[in-house]
Amino acid sequence: MGVCSTEQSTGVIEICKSKNAGTACSGGTVFKQKQTVRMESRQNVPAGMEIKIKMKIVETIAEVRAQVKEWRAQGLSVGLVPTMGYLHEGHKSLIDRAVAENDKVVVSVFVNPMQFGVGEDLESYPRDMERDSALCENAGAALIFHPQPEEMYHKDFSSFVDMNTLTKGLCGKTRPINFRGVCTVVSKLFNIVQPDKAYFGQKDAQQLAVIRHMVSDLNFGIEIVGCPIVREADGLAKSSRNTYLNEQERKAAVVLNQSLQAAQDLYENGERSAAVLSAAIREKLAAEPLAKPDYVEIVDWNTLEPVETIQDSVLMAIAVSIGQTRLLDNRIL
Repeated sequence: MGVCSTEQSTGVIEICKSKNAGTACSGGTVFKQKQTVRMESRQNVPAGMEIKIKMKIVETIAEVRAQVKEWRAQGLSVGLVPTMGYLHEGHKSLIDRAVAENDKVVVSVFVNPMQFGVGEDLESYPRDMERDSALCENAGAALIFHPQPEEMYHKDFSSFVDMNTLTKGLCGKTRPINFRGVCTVVSKLFNIVQPDKAYFGQKDAQQLAVIRHMVSDLNFGIEIVGCPIVREADGLAKSSRNTYLNEQERKAAVVLNQSLQAAQDLYENGERSAAVLSAAIREKLAAEPLAKPDYVEIVDWNTLEPVETIQDSVLMAIAVSIGQTRLLDNRIL
C-alpha cells in the first residue's frame, strides 16, 4: 500500500492510500508500507514509511461535522464508537473492529446525564480523559468527540427519543429512564457524526437490542455492529464500574460468569427449560454472600420477551449487585 501526504488548512498531514505498495500518488512519489511515523506539518515522507495521523480531540458539534464533511469529500467511510469513557480492553475491541472496517473512526466520550436516575452514580462515574485519549490513539481512532453536557443539551432542550418495546423488562424494570436517555443521546450522535457503521458491546445486550430496533424504526442508514464481551482472565466481564469493587468484592464478582456458565453447561447437555436454567443461575449466585441479584432472565434475543422453552436464539441476562456495585453479564444461546 503506497501513501503520500498533502497539507490541509489545519496543518495536519492527510494521507492518500494506493492499493498496491510501490504505486505513486498524485505527488508522484512512491512509498512502501513498512514503518510508522507521526507528523503534524508538511515534510517529505521517507520511502518505506507509513504515516499515522495524530488523533484530534474536539468538544463541539460544529467541529465534528466539519471534520466528517472533509472526510466525506475524500470518499472516506466513517465508523462511530459511542462510549461514556473510562475505556478498557472491551472498548478497545470495539475501536479495533471499527478501525479495521472503516477509513476513519470517531469515538465519543460523554458521560450522558440523561441516562442516570436519581441517586445513581453520575457524579462518581470514573473519568480519565488522558488515559482514554491514549487508548483511542493507540487503537487508531482519528477523532474523539468529548462534549460538555451543555453542548449536547442546550438550556431549552425538550425533545426525547423513547420506545415502548424492548425497554420494559431487564434493566428497564429498575432503571425506567435509562433507555430514553440512551436512545436520545445515541440518536443525537448518529445525527452529528452520520457514520456508516456504529459499534456496541454485547455486555450491554439490552442496549444493543434497543439501538438496533431504534435504527430500524427511525430509518437511520447506519449498520449496527455488535461485538463480543471481553473478559478478565477469571471470566469477569470488563466494565468501567469494576473499579468500584474492593478486593473482596472483586473476588466475589466472578460468580456472575460462573452462574451463566453453569446454565450454559446444562443447555449444552440438552436442557431446554428456561426455568431449569434460571434456577441453576440463581443457585450459583446464592452461594456467594456478597451477590444480590436484581434480575435473572432468559428471553428471546429478538423480542426480549420471556420464554419457557428454548427453541430459537435466547439471551440469558443477569444484573447482580456486588456490595454497592451493580454489574451486568449475559450469554446468547
